Amino acid sequence: MNTAEHIDKPDRNSIRFWLFVAAPVLAVLIILFGDLNPGNPQTTYMFAITVLIALWWVTEIIPLGITSLLPVVLFPVFGIMDGEAVSAVYFNDVIFLFMGGFLMALAIQKWNLHKRIALWILKKVGVSPARILLGFMLATTFISMWISNTATTMMMVPILISILAKLEEINGSEKISHYSVGILLAVAYSATVGGITTLVGTPPNLSFARIFKVYFPEAPPITFGDWFIFAFPVTVVLFLVFFAYLYFFYVRNKTNWNAISRAEIERDYQKLGKPSHEEKIIMVLFVFMAMLWFFRVDICIGNFVIPGWSRIFHYSGLFNDGTVAVFIGVLLFIIPAKAAKKRRLMTWKDAELLPWEIILLFGGGFALANGMRESGLAMWCGSQLTFLGELHPMLIILLITLFITFLGEISSNTAMVETFLPVLAGLAVTLQVNPLLFMIPATLGASMGFMLPIATPPNAIVFATKRIKMGQMMRTGFALNLISVVIITLFMYYFGTLVFGIEMDVFPDWAD
Repeated sequence: MNTAEHIDKPDRNSIRFWLFVAAPVLAVLIILFGDLNPGNPQTTYMFAITVLIALWWVTEIIPLGITSLLPVVLFPVFGIMDGEAVSAVYFNDVIFLFMGGFLMALAIQKWNLHKRIALWILKKVGVSPARILLGFMLATTFISMWISNTATTMMMVPILISILAKLEEINGSEKISHYSVGILLAVAYSATVGGITTLVGTPPNLSFARIFKVYFPEAPPITFGDWFIFAFPVTVVLFLVFFAYLYFFYVRNKTNWNAISRAEIERDYQKLGKPSHEEKIIMVLFVFMAMLWFFRVDICIGNFVIPGWSRIFHYSGLFNDGTVAVFIGVLLFIIPAKAAKKRRLMTWKDAELLPWEIILLFGGGFALANGMRESGLAMWCGSQLTFLGELHPMLIILLITLFITFLGEISSNTAMVETFLPVLAGLAVTLQVNPLLFMIPATLGASMGFMLPIATPPNAIVFATKRIKMGQMMRTGFALNLISVVIITLFMYYFGTLVFGIEMDVFPDWAD
């Protein structure tokens, strides 16, 4: 769901409005008549607060960021957490990781580096219908690995619309209407798929890293490199399957029109001129940041170990990915720009575009995670799902991923992760299973919303072009939802267990 928008004047007859009104009523009823954990009323109070916040997140009648501040008030009122303690969780290393990554994204946009990358890929791939589809999918997937999938889609859509306009000029809008649907969906879906590759690619990944650390502080941290080694192959397989699917339904046998010439792409690229001094510096910083993230700690491949750069410091264990992101972010404000005198690559005016609502949403999710742990609600929820222990682990992973994926179609994927990961952590402890086995596929599944415009910001952005009908997105997205659930399940069970050292019959000491 697009977290950047909210409804200022909701329709009083809409389902969202009545859910918004019903949420506090339901919360009060739970508090008055519920007793989930006799002798510990905080469990019931926490459940009521979670229901209230989750429903308000879904409706978005008031801004998500404002709803996310409710724990600061409600936790002390109901004796769940001290006001100072709950306030502290709103700013942490994950928040700084997100801020640093988004500052880099803003710098890339400011100096038009994204356009150069996208057009360069199109030049190299080609200009036939299939090659244009492949080129846009490659460009979108790659860029969204490192910056917000929302920002990536917003970058790519104007470029794509200009190319579609040229195709319409050559062939007429009727002939390419079907193709335009496919390639617009391809951009949205590629942004989502690319986003799962890195910890900074999409907000749910960052939420997972923080919630996992909150619940299991003794566990080895999930590093940028660990996540990339696991998620990159998942991305590659999803990319190939999605390309084949979209090609089959939207490109195959749709060659009865003239494609845009290679000269058009070359002309657009030439208009950018030679890379500016600022573009070169930002590209260097971009690659430098990625390398610092990737090689911060040791990377073990069997018996072969690539030592991490943090080893050169005496206090190597004190570094995290947020440290790297802030370091590069600060450099953007120090390094001067040649384009204008007495200016830097980034100014504070540029930084004002940081998505503070998303940052508060992160904080609210972390607060919920802490509250569920402190109140015992996470463990209670886990105990209610013990019947899953009778199922095969692969089937449990499949059911969790399927549930999160389709529920994520109607709610914020970040809010979904913030709400359900603590529950899955409690379930894993109850079943004496490594928590990563449940939490990682749920995190990936939360991003796999391809059916509805409200499922993810990329979906909403391409739908806003008015070139796609709801039915077209739903039909295409439903199949891709199911495909992604199966792929994530298989990868987690057969590959994720190797990457993260998960033994099916061993409950890790750090989770006890």
